[in-house]
Amino acid sequence: MTLVKKALATAIVAMPLAFSAGMAKAMDIVEVAASAGSFNTLVAAVKAAGLVETLKSKGPFTVFAPTDEAFAKLPAGTLDSLLKPENKAKLKAILTYHVLSGKVMSSDIAGKELSVATVQGSKVMVNATKGVMVDDAKVVKADIGASNGVIHVIDTVILPKD
Repeated sequence: MTLVKKALATAIVAMPLAFSAGMAKAMDIVEVAASAGSFNTLVAAVKAAGLVETLKSKGPFTVFAPTDEAFAKLPAGTLDSLLKPENKAKLKAILTYHVLSGKVMSSDIAGKELSVATVQGSKVMVNATKGVMVDDAKVVKADIGASNGVIHVIDTVILPKD
């Protein structure tokens, strides 16, 4: 087989694969978090709070996502307590405190200090003058895109003031 025929045969075989990869559905916030491997606790908490469908909806949302290590910093027994069915409302309030309505990229807030309303109803302080802090949590990775918004990874679970 000539070099041209080999190249043509390879291209014909690869075309459907490239086409199907390009046609793949973009992942939503829950799917991105679940596939990352560092948000297992967050995904379990979102399920326990009944927020999966909300975070899979159209949005857009901005999620400050605590890592598994961030959840591990909570006082002993706190997470286990929050995951109990009788504490579902409290867990939901804490999780929705990590969510903003709308898609806010790091470039949108660079150099600013803001008080921003969360889906939970309280306001979170965002300071993007030297790195980015959300209340007492540091954003360790920003602008992870999802089909229905954006995720910013934080190193600490943030708690509503009330």
